[in-house]
Order: sequence, then C-alpha cells, then structure tokens
Amino acid sequence: MTDIIQTMIHLLKNPLEVLTNWIEHFGPWIYLLLFLIVFCETGLVFMPLLPGDSLLFAAGALAGTTGKLEVAVLIPLLILAALAGDNVNYHVGKTLGPRVFRWPKSKLFNPEHLVRTREFYERHGRKAVILARFAPILRTCAPFVAGVGDMRYRVFALFSVIGAVLWVGIFVGAGAYFGQQEVVRKNFTHVILAIVVISLLPAMFSFARAHWQSRRSPGK
Repeated sequence: MTDIIQTMIHLLKNPLEVLTNWIEHFGPWIYLLLFLIVFCETGLVFMPLLPGDSLLFAAGALAGTTGKLEVAVLIPLLILAALAGDNVNYHVGKTLGPRVFRWPKSKLFNPEHLVRTREFYERHGRKAVILARFAPILRTCAPFVAGVGDMRYRVFALFSVIGAVLWVGIFVGAGAYFGQQEVVRKNFTHVILAIVVISLLPAMFSFARAHWQSRRSPGK
C-alpha cells in the first residue's frame, strides 16, 4: 500500500518520468493501466487524489513528442474510462443515499441533507456534472452526490458524456500540442501545477455561488 501511495505521489510530481518508465515496463498494457487510473479516480469515491489532469496532459505530451502513445487510442479509451467510472459512482450513490440519510438526529446523515442535495442537483446538476469534471476531488465526488441526490439518470448520463469528451479531449489534445514546446518540456512540473490550479477556479467559483444562492433562497 505504501508503494502505491509513493507511486501516486511521484506521478503527481513527475508524470512524464513515471509514464515513460511504465511504457518501457508494461509496453502496450500501459493503455489498460491508464484506463484503470482514470476509472478509479472517477468511479471510486474514496480515491479522489489520483492525478487525472496531469496524467492526461502527460500522456498527450508523450504521444505528441515520442509517438510511444497514440492520441487516436488515448482519447476514446480514456473517455470510456471516465464514463464507466461516472456510472459506477452514480449508481453507488443512488443506492446508498436513501439507506444512509435516514437518521433525523444525526448531523451527518440527516434526511434534510438528502433533500437539499436533491434540490441542488435539480437546479444546478447539469452545470455541476460538467464543471466538476475539470476539478480534482470534485470530479470524484460529483457523480456520487448526483446519485445520492437522485438526479435523473438520462440527464446525468448526457452531461457526463459532454464533460468526459471535453475533459479528455482538451487535456490530451493540449498535451500533444504544447508538450512539443521546449519551454513546456523544461518546466513541465510547473505547467502541471498551473493546469490543476486553473482548472479548479471555475468549478469552485460556480459551486460557491450556487451554494450562496441556495442559502439565500426562501425557506433555506
């Protein structure tokens, strides 16, 4: 377990180096490994700290500079991984929500929280599903909370697809294009950090505004 945590930390700090080593070690099985990482980040609510953004960008950069990965394979494969994770997370949340939030005297599992979650996703669910995709931690929690909030599956699935296509397409595509730039290669760690920070801002702002508006609404 310690080795796995150390590997994930190393992947966060230096994704290019880790991916290069994995390609040499696993060969074509690297695609399965990337699929599993993206699936776990989006599908397992207890694994929110996996490096999704940096992983996609680094994979795209390697595809664009070395040819050891194929963009035409990466994009559809990782979109599928993200969608599979979303669906698992959503259905787990939908199954557990009514069973967990049923103790009126509990501060954490009060049924009122379930009602508020459902109201939030009724008003802001479409936007939340897409924006959360671009924010670390939030993209892991959002499908689960959408399930808990009983967001209509058809709506969730549609916006999950939109979010996954945009997320994977933008990050892998940006990695393939900008990874060829010398200034990016020399400052890759700083570029990854900037990407993570920038990707957090719109989602955090939107969620904060929606939360503030919900608190000011009548009856809140």
